[in-house]
Amino acid sequence: KIHLICLFGKGVNQHNHRVIRSCKCIESLGLIICTHQAHHHHQLIGLKLCIMTTASTVILGAAALGMAWAVLQFLLIARIPVRSEGVSDSTGLVSGSNDEATTRRLVEIYTAIYEGAESFLRAEYTICAWFILVFSVVIFVLISWGTDWDFARGLFTSLSFILGACTSILSGYLGMKVAVYSNVRTTVSAQQSGWKLCFNTAFRAGAVMGFALCGLGIFMLYVTMLAFRIHYPLPEQWIYLTECLTGYGLGGSSIAMFGRVGGGIYTKAADVGADLVGKVVHGIPEDDPRNPATIADNVGDNVGDVAGMGSDLFGSFAEATCAALVLGSSIGRSGGWDAMVFPVTVSAVGIFVCLLCSFIATDIKPVKEEKDVESALKIQLISTTILMIPAVYLAAEIFLPAEFSLQKTVGTGVLTLQPWQACMCVVMGAVGGLIIGLITEYYTSHSYAPVRELADSCKTGAATNMIYGIALGYKSAIIPVLVLALVVYGSFTMCDMYGVALAAIGFLSNLATGLTIDVYGPVCDNAGGIAEMAELEPYVREKTDALDAAGNTTAAIGKGFAIGSAALVSLALFGAFVTRIRIASDNALFAEGVNMLQPLTFAFLIIGGMIPFAFAAMTMKSVGVAAMEMVMEVQRQFDEKPHLLDANPTERPDYDACIAISTKASLKEMVPPGAMVIFTPLLTGIFFGVYAVSGLLVGSLIASVQLAISMSNSGGAWDNAKKYIEKASPDSELKGKGSDIHKAAVVGDTVGDPFKDTSGPALNIVMKLMAVLSLVFADTFYATNGGAGVFQL
Repeated sequence: KIHLICLFGKGVNQHNHRVIRSCKCIESLGLIICTHQAHHHHQLIGLKLCIMTTASTVILGAAALGMAWAVLQFLLIARIPVRSEGVSDSTGLVSGSNDEATTRRLVEIYTAIYEGAESFLRAEYTICAWFILVFSVVIFVLISWGTDWDFARGLFTSLSFILGACTSILSGYLGMKVAVYSNVRTTVSAQQSGWKLCFNTAFRAGAVMGFALCGLGIFMLYVTMLAFRIHYPLPEQWIYLTECLTGYGLGGSSIAMFGRVGGGIYTKAADVGADLVGKVVHGIPEDDPRNPATIADNVGDNVGDVAGMGSDLFGSFAEATCAALVLGSSIGRSGGWDAMVFPVTVSAVGIFVCLLCSFIATDIKPVKEEKDVESALKIQLISTTILMIPAVYLAAEIFLPAEFSLQKTVGTGVLTLQPWQACMCVVMGAVGGLIIGLITEYYTSHSYAPVRELADSCKTGAATNMIYGIALGYKSAIIPVLVLALVVYGSFTMCDMYGVALAAIGFLSNLATGLTIDVYGPVCDNAGGIAEMAELEPYVREKTDALDAAGNTTAAIGKGFAIGSAALVSLALFGAFVTRIRIASDNALFAEGVNMLQPLTFAFLIIGGMIPFAFAAMTMKSVGVAAMEMVMEVQRQFDEKPHLLDANPTERPDYDACIAISTKASLKEMVPPGAMVIFTPLLTGIFFGVYAVSGLLVGSLIASVQLAISMSNSGGAWDNAKKYIEKASPDSELKGKGSDIHKAAVVGDTVGDPFKDTSGPALNIVMKLMAVLSLVFADTFYATNGGAGVFQL
């Protein structure tokens, strides 16, 4: 079906709905000129300039463009040969280097990092595969039973769960492969004069991940919707289509949980172990090849900061879209398919916007000196947000009817909405995300007062550094929470809970750019590690450190975006859960919303607030246990091979032993916290009923947001305070590297590692996963004694 959408004016019928009119079309110069004929309820429009388009064309076109652009960026990176003398126009890995020993060392380090990351992800994803297999059967059985043995809904939900989980695995694995492939090439590029080549290499590595993940995610989601539409062709049946699709979000988020927790434990166990023994005890530099844990540390950057984060943000996209589709499924009855899939269209438009803005960093305003690096990354976020505003308005005007109906989440009424209202909700989310990102930068960048104060606090030791850092994290939560509150109030007032879901989509509308910047950081970090281990010239490490410092700040900004979007996504999923229970109970339950003063609801509200703290405690302790093993192993090697600490050691450390410790510890420790998050809402719903689940979800959301923001920002601030001290000269007040002030900063950074890279980011998934799991099993919960649960309290 092809819609003829008029750019200049609209045809309106007696119900004030945009209509499709019969036209006599003349194709001229690539444009379609249409003369609209008046019908008996239509206004005479006259001559219009029209374009032929559908939502499917835009969505699938954007997905294809995103994946094609990712391939192009990868090919540009692949042109850079791994050759220590620098970069030539020739292609290939290694050929004819003037410094063959250094080149061999580069390839050796690159291969070790690649093999370590590959072996860990293979082991992790094997566990995930068994989980997918078992849990898909659980979903099929429970959904079928909860829908009075509707096997089609059970099967479709299981299939979408499997597709979401596999797409998440593919996203994480792809990110790891690209990051490992690119980090050594960033090191080689840093040997060249100037900043443009090395920055562009790392930036393009991020772009491969960002655009491939967005394109793949949108493609898989939309094709799944079109397949389900064959079974549910009528607008009245699309509510079942969207309910089956929620399995896609659950699959993505489940794998993200294991990826974030497992990868986070791996990377921080190695990082903490390497820092404590290497820098604090023996005073050797970061990433020094004499440190046995240094390869494991660099492997961890790829499996935690890249693969885990890719799965996390894919999960956010999938869940936000599923929540918006469930809440907006009633729009299909009045506005048609294109109107119902508007949330997917927004994400598709985001790919076009992010692609255009990427030229600013690489070509229009390239990086020429060190101070340009941070501004280039920040301009990406600001420019994409600004450009999304007119792009979303245009999409809303084209694909939404002049008026459309939406079923209220609270009460039994119907809202009549217009395109500008939906557009405003998306814009509020996008602008709110940018504000939260910039506030996060203020609290975590050493360009501003908070981190410089934190660095000064190290003058009196590690204890004052810890006190200042924790206080900074708590303080940094104030403005983001107020922004979130304003976005929720504004979007809910305008478009009910559907508006909150659209605001979450707005937060993630420039996801391709957000992922680009997030992956950029770990690639630069690895590039610096490789430069240190390969013993390249000091200026190479200085250059990669400058790139990495900007990456640390933008990574913190990315985490701010992720936390804000997760809060809105989980609230939207909660609204979708309430809607499904209302539909299942025929308005017998939650007809007037959720009453928090109901005893069972309030009791589980408090329990829900405890869940994030229990989760953070489990993951923090897991890092501590694994780090202790790592410290003992590194110290054992230093004791047994004392010549390792010589300036020019004659012995080589056993890197594989440290990799094995991180792998074993992370795979073992990721299961308990993941199981707690998955089974808590499931068992609560089955045994205590839907009132208990509603309290659990709200309590978990409120506590997770505050804790995630404070932990992530404390960790980011400690990291950059350490880097700020390292940049200082020995004659300055901060004394620079190797001083007691620096050692105090390293302790803070070590504590901050699991804050910002394990527990903090994984709390995003806690609130999202609990909410989406409750949404998927909503019918099952209601089928258990009419929503009262087994115990019928």
